[in-house]
Amino acid sequence: MVYIIHMEALKKSANEMLHKKPPKLLKQLISELDYLDETDIEIISKAYAYSSIAHEHQSRKTGEPYIIHPVAVASILGELNLDAAAISAGLLHDVLEDTEIDEHLLREEFGEEVFTLVDGVSKLDRLEDEGIKENQAESFRKMMLAMVQDIRVIIIKLSDRLHNMRTIYALEPHKQMKKAKETLEIFAPIANRLGIYNIRRELEKEGFKYGYPYRHKILSSSLKKNLGNQKRILKKISQRISKRLSEESIGFKVISREKELFSVYEKMRRRRLPLEQIIDVYGFRIIVDEPKECYQVLGLVHELYKPIMGKFKDYIAIPRVNGYQSIHTSLLGPNGTPIEIQIRTVEMDRVAENGIAAHWKYKATNPLDTTAQNKAREWLANIQEIQGSSHAEEFLESVKVDLYPDKVYVFSPKGDILRLPSKSTCVDFAYAVHTDVGNSCIGAKIDRVQVPLRTEVESGQTVEIITSRYANPDPSWLSFVTTAKARHNLRSYLKDLNFEQTIVLGKRLFNNALDTLGKKQRNIKNKQINRLLELLNFENMNELYQSIGVGDKNPLLMAQMMLGEDEIITETNSRAPILIKGTEGVSIEFAKCCMPVPGDTIIGHLSKVRGFVIHRRKCKHINSFQKDRGRWIGAEWSKNISQTLPSELLINAKHKPGALAAIAGKLAERGCNIEQVNVIKEHEDDTIDFSFQFQVADRIELADVIRDVRSVGIVEKVARGLH
Repeated sequence: MVYIIHMEALKKSANEMLHKKPPKLLKQLISELDYLDETDIEIISKAYAYSSIAHEHQSRKTGEPYIIHPVAVASILGELNLDAAAISAGLLHDVLEDTEIDEHLLREEFGEEVFTLVDGVSKLDRLEDEGIKENQAESFRKMMLAMVQDIRVIIIKLSDRLHNMRTIYALEPHKQMKKAKETLEIFAPIANRLGIYNIRRELEKEGFKYGYPYRHKILSSSLKKNLGNQKRILKKISQRISKRLSEESIGFKVISREKELFSVYEKMRRRRLPLEQIIDVYGFRIIVDEPKECYQVLGLVHELYKPIMGKFKDYIAIPRVNGYQSIHTSLLGPNGTPIEIQIRTVEMDRVAENGIAAHWKYKATNPLDTTAQNKAREWLANIQEIQGSSHAEEFLESVKVDLYPDKVYVFSPKGDILRLPSKSTCVDFAYAVHTDVGNSCIGAKIDRVQVPLRTEVESGQTVEIITSRYANPDPSWLSFVTTAKARHNLRSYLKDLNFEQTIVLGKRLFNNALDTLGKKQRNIKNKQINRLLELLNFENMNELYQSIGVGDKNPLLMAQMMLGEDEIITETNSRAPILIKGTEGVSIEFAKCCMPVPGDTIIGHLSKVRGFVIHRRKCKHINSFQKDRGRWIGAEWSKNISQTLPSELLINAKHKPGALAAIAGKLAERGCNIEQVNVIKEHEDDTIDFSFQFQVADRIELADVIRDVRSVGIVEKVARGLH
């Protein structure tokens, strides 16, 4: 009874507010929503009233009244031209979690559509506060599935995260770093995948500032030093381009593009280039009225400045996976300075900035789907297809592949264009065409030449898949496929096989592996078979075949173990902890060239001399083994590893007395067991390079060590060793 009275009082207060002069906050919000009609504004005003009263006695970490936050979220949604339901949901997105307003009242006052949006965002907020790793992975799965049901849920969530990042300074430093890195890892890529670049840029800006404060400080300082000279050169180039376009009577707008710190950092990291080579590149955007004028402008700028070969991309003819359209070209400017130019129409620019949200206000009058919306739907349909994966962490990793798509564009024999992540294989292409094509493929042709199914495809190639109705997926494909769809379908196939089928399949795969090693099963001695079965604790070969058939054991690794020398292949200590999943009884070695630790993405190489050697996937030595690709096997860390492993830091410090002792002391404070210290090089700028080798538990501990070492006053740079 008390609850009912309270709800009635809330409704009464809200109605009274609606009949008074609008508060300043609401008035400001309404002024930004001039694309909405009077009925829409009434709904939004009502949402403001209920939110304001419900949050009346609450405040944020910044000290401001809480209502500031939902209004800011609504304002961001207004900038994206979203509809009244979404903006109302933005105003109400925290009421279910943080106030006494319940589902019944929300449905009664705002209808099912607004309630569904608020409920979707509330669930995401609730999940966000759960633990890390497994719970975080499950939260991510639910977030993606909520997005599938209504894309506006994730747009509201992105807007919520954006305002939280704008006020992140109010949090404690460790919470700042956690939230910032989560933003860079999950939310910024989602914004990018949906083509909402305005939000993506700001999320990356704040995420980089608080997630990697030291790197941000160094880069920011370096860019500021070059700012004055940059402005002069940018103005000169802009004036010359404008003059030439004016001569052709083209309606245009030239915008010089400022460098984004995170983008600079990512280019340095990805391309392994020094800062100087990144900042000496000048960017411009030329906006015109019609698509045909884009190509006309392209010809004119190529007249002014010499184009750089191989640095041209036509995203108008072949849009990016998120619907983005533009022409990109690189030119040699004054004194050989590189110039990057983007050419697009006004409409393309709007879609480039707002992505899937670009056409929201026109959806009632323009029934035609936009490119961005089509691409988003394709992606969401794929998400829905793979969500049946039983493990949340597997789902998280699968979707991450699609969130970081270094893309290749491949043609089907009919001329259709398929977009795939880099390093995709013919099998990935087959599954991208259709699940049935992937399940029945037996071979492939690239540009009419027969190739193995594991061959990586490249942009511009025409790929033809050869199928057979009698064929079935091969579990060994799991060791090389890249796309989430391919991995999901392969795992689903294996799960659906019965016991007898898995034995038959496992036997075939095992015999194929023996063939690869130049052996036949009939030539294998009984003592070799018995030794392997005993090592793996299997009763008979059928148990081994079944384990291979369901994907638990790698057939090549099992064959190598059966044939290999005792002292090399088998573990001498049967009680040794299992660090790598599925390697019971196998001799494991961790590559000294890259020193992987738990948390790193890894891959294993079967060596005739050293056993199963584990490398980090980014190890530069992997490329030297390309001729031996059949011996590379995907690897995963076991859970709950308690053993420490060696790691290395390369440290550049000021060449002062006690430098070595100061760094070693900081490592000792963390309890690091230092195994080796080397002086690598002395530099003319009075700095010196050291290498420190020590034991760590995982990547998280290593990151903490790096952060502590950077705090030493004499330390200039710290990097992880990767020889």
